[in-house]
Amino acid sequence: MIETAPGRRSENHSPIKIVLDEGDRILLCRHAIPKPTGTVVVWAAPGGGIERDETPLAALRRELHEEVGLAVDSDPPHVWHQQVVAPGLASGYDGVVNDYFLVRTPSFQPRGAMSDDKLAAENIDGFRWWKPQDIANYRGSELFSPRDLATPLTALIADGAPARPVQLGL
Repeated sequence: MIETAPGRRSENHSPIKIVLDEGDRILLCRHAIPKPTGTVVVWAAPGGGIERDETPLAALRRELHEEVGLAVDSDPPHVWHQQVVAPGLASGYDGVVNDYFLVRTPSFQPRGAMSDDKLAAENIDGFRWWKPQDIANYRGSELFSPRDLATPLTALIADGAPARPVQLGL
């Protein structure tokens, strides 16, 4: 549990989906997050919060359907775990806890059940399939989550799902 400041919730716990296609490309959502200093753009795997009385895997299935239009019936392997204490990282929280699950699928055009307005309300304004080497070689101002996404992603593709989730930093 993350220690909280007064009036803040301890953590934003989310199941995250690593969606890999047959070419080992990862599907990422483009989040344009307004900040007082300007918009910060972060490319992150599809995911979201767990609703009341919802299991992490049920949330994973719901979020995949809502955000990108992918139906998942099986229980995908839990491959990464991320816990970051950083006030301001997630609005209203003192940190984030993300559990990443691996989903393999043929390539598809992402289009979920959420309207463009609902996606925009979640700061999502686009989707893109990325090759690990394109992430590693990216030199622009936009960020990835986790920041060093290419390293654990390359290991995951080379070695397959680990016996226990790999711990990630920011």
